[in-house]
Amino acid sequence: MQTKTKTLQLAPGVDLEIIRIPAGNFMMGSAQNDPNRLGSEGPPHEVTLEDFYISKCLITQAQWQAVASMPKIKWELNPNPTSFNDFPVTGDRHPIESVSWFDAMEFCARLSVYSSQTYTLPSEAQWEYACRAGTTTPYYFGDKINCFNEVNYLCDSTFPVAAFPPNAYGLHDMHGSVWEWCLDHYHDSYKGAPTDGTAWESKGNCRFRILRGGSWNSNPRDCRSTHREYQAPNCTLSYIGFRVVNVPPETVG
Repeated sequence: MQTKTKTLQLAPGVDLEIIRIPAGNFMMGSAQNDPNRLGSEGPPHEVTLEDFYISKCLITQAQWQAVASMPKIKWELNPNPTSFNDFPVTGDRHPIESVSWFDAMEFCARLSVYSSQTYTLPSEAQWEYACRAGTTTPYYFGDKINCFNEVNYLCDSTFPVAAFPPNAYGLHDMHGSVWEWCLDHYHDSYKGAPTDGTAWESKGNCRFRILRGGSWNSNPRDCRSTHREYQAPNCTLSYIGFRVVNVPPETVG
């Protein structure tokens, strides 16, 4: 599948690659015949999305450090929040983790000012659409995880980004590695969910934000394209990171 890629330099030797995801529609949520299906993954509903860009890989430690050195918008950012400082496997190409939803949004705000474009977290619908890349199976490569050469799961720590094969859009590590923050508040089903790909944010006491994708310590069920988790937005854990979305200017306004 041919896709368009843009590259933004964040610092000398530190680039951010984003891939254009074409407009389209898909059935969001898990199929009734999925044996691992949870109630929060339904009801399945059709979603139609405009095209958008999403980062090719999870945000890395090097990218995090580059943006953390940029001027503050609302919150200070710890330039080295990783929980794996004592592990020999950590490094610039490993995904950043131990960052909160607020941290990720500050990263996006700084990146937006730096680039003069709009960066944010993906909506839950954008995330699932990008992850599936036109597939309807639990994983973008099929019905099951067949080997440890496909996904960073049931492990002790992260791998460098892009260590595993990408999906048809060219996106890496949509399954496993680290959970990914999304914009949306958590709802326990899709009843009333938007059908246009926008984030589902509710007024009032909505304490949790969505996480997608599974992580290095997850079981296969939790790494499925449709699986949903949530945490408080101030939560920082060694298995939570993120990737960013950029909306093409021609689709705005």
